[in-house]
Amino acid sequence: MKIILATHNMDKVKEIKDFLKTYEIYALNEILTPFEIEETGKTFKENALIKSKAIFNALDKKQINDFITLSDDSGISLPILGGKPGIYSARFSGINATDQSNRTKLINELNALNLSKTPAFYTACIAISSKFGDYTTHGFMHGFAINEERGNNGFGYDFMFIPNGFNKTVGEIDKETKLKISHRSRGLELMKHILKVLEKRY
Repeated sequence: MKIILATHNMDKVKEIKDFLKTYEIYALNEILTPFEIEETGKTFKENALIKSKAIFNALDKKQINDFITLSDDSGISLPILGGKPGIYSARFSGINATDQSNRTKLINELNALNLSKTPAFYTACIAISSKFGDYTTHGFMHGFAINEERGNNGFGYDFMFIPNGFNKTVGEIDKETKLKISHRSRGLELMKHILKVLEKRY
């Protein structure tokens, strides 16, 4: 059984490969010509399934007997902002959003509220599509968003998020610690149980 990751985000590819080291994992562009997938869902789960199903449906008849597809839909939510950015985390600052422009917008919103720190949480939905069906799990990481960037590790909003129990941002902690506590890792840990069952059937 081989796994295709349904993402163009190479930071996510590296993080997932680091966590699922015992599996044969491929980035999307190693197996298929990448194509845009419109994320029209209203939840992380809906968007994760849209991506995993789209990639699985693009496989040929031989590939569906060898591969499963795995997608991740994740983001940061701030209760003070009514849950924003939420599912729009990757495009929070508009159509041509970058990680930097998204962080800048979030910092500006916190500054507009005179907040240097506020409760926040990350959500990750991990979805798998296979010839035996579709499956999802969720992982969460709670903590605080701050109105500045700190650290050089990670991506996305990592540089302005302090997990509960830490005094450093995710961008300041080491990779091994992040892999233990992150929302994505927690979702992947739950998904390992489904992967083990699928392995026996391939």
